[in-house]
Amino acid sequence: METDDSESTWRGTTGQRRTWQISCGDVVDRDRQLTVKVVQGQVVLVGPPGETAVLSHDQLVQLRAALREAADQAER
Repeated sequence: METDDSESTWRGTTGQRRTWQISCGDVVDRDRQLTVKVVQGQVVLVGPPGETAVLSHDQLVQLRAALREAADQAER
């Protein structure tokens, strides 16, 4: 599932993906990014350094899907 809309970034290919990037904002509405990774069988969520991630509904849906896929990958 890849999208090119301005509010979200979805990268990788299903099954081979090890990193998901989801666009978000911070508390003062600057563009930021959350990253979900699978590293040695563990799911790692990397937020904007020193920031709070603010997600729209669509971005939250993508984060949920990325976490679900990453959990599946980590179990393999």
